[in-house]
Amino acid sequence: MENLAQFIADGNAVLGIEFGSTRIKAVLIDDHNKPIASGAFDWENSLVNGIWTYSLDEIHNGLATCYANMKKDVQEKYGVKLTKLKALGISAMMHGYLAFDKNDNLLVPFRTWRNTITGEASEKLSALFNYPIPERWSISHLYQAILNKEEHVKDIAYITTLAGYVHWKLTGKKVLGIGDASGMFPIDMSTKNYSKKMVEQFDSLIKPCGFSFTLEQILPEVLTAGTEAGKLTDAGIKFLDKDGDLESGTVLAPPEGDAGTGMVATNSVRTRTGNVSAGTSVFAMVVLEKELSKAYSGKIDLVTTPSGELVAMAHANNCTGEYDKWIHLFGEAIKKCGFDVDKGKLYDSLLGAALEGDKDCGGCVPYNYISGESITGLSEGRPLFVRTQKNNFTLANFMRAQLFTSLGALRAGMDILFNEENVKIDRLTGHGGFFKTQETGLMAMSSAMHTPISLMETAGEGGPWGMALLASYVVNGKGKSLADYLDAEVFASAKSKSYEASAEDKEGFNAFFANYTAGLAVEKAAVENLK
Repeated sequence: MENLAQFIADGNAVLGIEFGSTRIKAVLIDDHNKPIASGAFDWENSLVNGIWTYSLDEIHNGLATCYANMKKDVQEKYGVKLTKLKALGISAMMHGYLAFDKNDNLLVPFRTWRNTITGEASEKLSALFNYPIPERWSISHLYQAILNKEEHVKDIAYITTLAGYVHWKLTGKKVLGIGDASGMFPIDMSTKNYSKKMVEQFDSLIKPCGFSFTLEQILPEVLTAGTEAGKLTDAGIKFLDKDGDLESGTVLAPPEGDAGTGMVATNSVRTRTGNVSAGTSVFAMVVLEKELSKAYSGKIDLVTTPSGELVAMAHANNCTGEYDKWIHLFGEAIKKCGFDVDKGKLYDSLLGAALEGDKDCGGCVPYNYISGESITGLSEGRPLFVRTQKNNFTLANFMRAQLFTSLGALRAGMDILFNEENVKIDRLTGHGGFFKTQETGLMAMSSAMHTPISLMETAGEGGPWGMALLASYVVNGKGKSLADYLDAEVFASAKSKSYEASAEDKEGFNAFFANYTAGLAVEKAAVENLK
């Protein structure tokens, strides 16, 4: 503790701060890249005039309060006042739209990734570029505003993401890490910059509107991991530290998106590696060896790692939500019988029963579609459970089917990568609530992805820790690639648990998935007929 106190007092600690959708969190790390202090601030987005948003005041207050809570943690643990940092990094939920005029005034309220108001722009840009442009991307928001003939567009001098905005306030630099930038506009893998061809296509598209700007003029500069992205200014100190204790001059890393920090926190930045996050929703990100042969709009998104490697992402809206409801129902049944059971034991017992089920779930086919799934072409969802009379209808098969269906839509997306693009994966690292009952979660995920799955002890540290690692990489990288730096300096001694499903389990999931795919017509009929 004394050594760490002196380490902090000497200004050697590195800080990462991430703006999540419900929490802003700061993580301070030591010279071994281990967390030594943290602070947080809980917040929620607001629906204002049909737009999901956070106000600038909420952003400012959330950052300052989160930082103050981290400072307090340092003071209480080590008895020192935090006045110096070696490096700092900001990350945040990706995408969205923050537009400013030439006087740095926000033109319209921040439009977050959550808004689904850009469907027309997304569709037209995807067709124009022959490249998937999701609704949540910044360029979709900009073009939709143009299509809507919104008055503010003519005054735009700069657009950025949440991480880019906070970084700008801290340093005065209008820059963005390449991972976050790849969620604003497509990146050219050869130049590690915005696609020049697509920039020119967009400029030609909007030329008849007569705006004074070109796209390149209003987008942030793109930086790769390890690049110094500016230093903390006096104005930045006032923005970050309510007490004004922090000294200026701290080096900042390029601001990044939460997808990139998740890759770093799970050591999934090298080609043929990936990570899968499974909870209320589920998504898998795989670092590609080469570009895909064509666009799969609405099914596969393309972003990059913080060092600029191409990443394919398959995202499903539904994962654990439906089986949570079934487990709650079983808990109610137990209470009706006059018994009580601990929630953890209830989950472990019921999910654990899945290991005893038939490999193909006995032919049971549930659909966990609380909401729609673009990957499988459903705009809405209707949770269902379907079976034929001859099925082996047991609790074990029921629970195994609930686990497997949680990954059904994800598998549909991954099959594009596996079967149509011949993508190879050496290792997937899992994280999220799906893996709390480890053995069943690992079995189901490995069976669905037909690849080994690893769980790391450190994965729970999450995005803020990943951002701190990126900040550490700027000042401590010593010319190593990001992948080599993480392997050698961060994860060399990390403990992990790996699991590869048996051939029988993989074949069982394939049989289940064949039924799942065939039964999507039933799910579609339910959406059309049950209102």
